[in-house]
Amino acid sequence: MSRRAVFLDRDGVLNAAIVRDGKSFPPPSVAEVRILDGVPGAVNLLKEAGMLLVVISNQPDVARGTQRRETVQAINDWLGVRLPLDRFEVCYHDDTDRCDCRKPKPGMIFRSAKALGIDLEDSFVVGDRWRDIDAGKAAGCRCVWIDYGYAERKSISHDYRAISLLDASTWIIKQLERRKG
Repeated sequence: MSRRAVFLDRDGVLNAAIVRDGKSFPPPSVAEVRILDGVPGAVNLLKEAGMLLVVISNQPDVARGTQRRETVQAINDWLGVRLPLDRFEVCYHDDTDRCDCRKPKPGMIFRSAKALGIDLEDSFVVGDRWRDIDAGKAAGCRCVWIDYGYAERKSISHDYRAISLLDASTWIIKQLERRKG
């Protein structure tokens, strides 16, 4: 039996991103991680609806030498203790590495789907950047874009534009209810 999931970007979806000059960056340490308002309620709604919660996160600062892999893992561990997340997939590469896992490529989604028996056509991606949405579309998922107005390329292929993860979760629950009815 296949399972459904919500694939969540980390920084800007679960925890506050650091925004400088209109661009999103990860928190530099666990001490600076702040779970966004409404996130605990949102993830609980999704879990109650039977969804697996998989974090898919680009962390290119590791390849660039400005962040340590251990710090990324410590932040993931901190979030995992506080939120009912089922799996973390992390890409530590930069664009120049040409890997299959760095979003907008769907490698992290495909790996998780295979490992957890996830039906991608019945799953969702929630992200705050175009890369998240493009990866989700490439994997065959429905996609929710949380629009923070970053000074970068905008998503044009999302299924729903949200203002928060709670808003996104409410929309996802409505989609699940429509499928049942």
